[in-house]
Amino acid sequence: MELLSGLLSSLGLSGAAGLNAFIPLLVVGLLSRADVIQLNAPFDLLANPWVLLGVAVVGLLDFVGDKIPGVDHVLHVAGGVVNAAAGAVLFAAQSGVADVPPALSMALGLIVAGGVQATRTAVRPVATATTAGLGNPVVSTVEDGTSLLLSALAVFAPLVAALLLVVIVVGVYRFWSARRVRRLT
Repeated sequence: MELLSGLLSSLGLSGAAGLNAFIPLLVVGLLSRADVIQLNAPFDLLANPWVLLGVAVVGLLDFVGDKIPGVDHVLHVAGGVVNAAAGAVLFAAQSGVADVPPALSMALGLIVAGGVQATRTAVRPVATATTAGLGNPVVSTVEDGTSLLLSALAVFAPLVAALLLVVIVVGVYRFWSARRVRRLT
């Protein structure tokens, strides 16, 4: 059961990183600092006060910038690397419980976070185009809130986090499919 829980937690955290790289990094770092979760070296650096401060500052800049049309697009392009890397680190940091080889766990985290980030980047222009950019702050706030919720669930209720991630993926797929059908007709 511990293996499954560790893998689901890793999946939830890397999915959350695909939405916002900094929120799950902060959640894991703060919870490790508070001795709620244990991180093995070198991932225990996430609990270092200076690392937490750096992640918080960059996360705040990303949080604000992601609400501004145009700036959000630049952040999403850069996020292709940042979010995927954060997902890889978070998956590897959590999967120490599950005895998954580090290279495999980082690859899985990269794929999950990168896939969520790529989907987010593909869907955001629809919000920009249909709302003239006015919906971007709302969409960004929903992404941030979902990242926070997924992060907390991944630590405290990993199965629920994994199910929520599946619901999100299916929902986005259905939205995207319906949009493609409307364009073709």
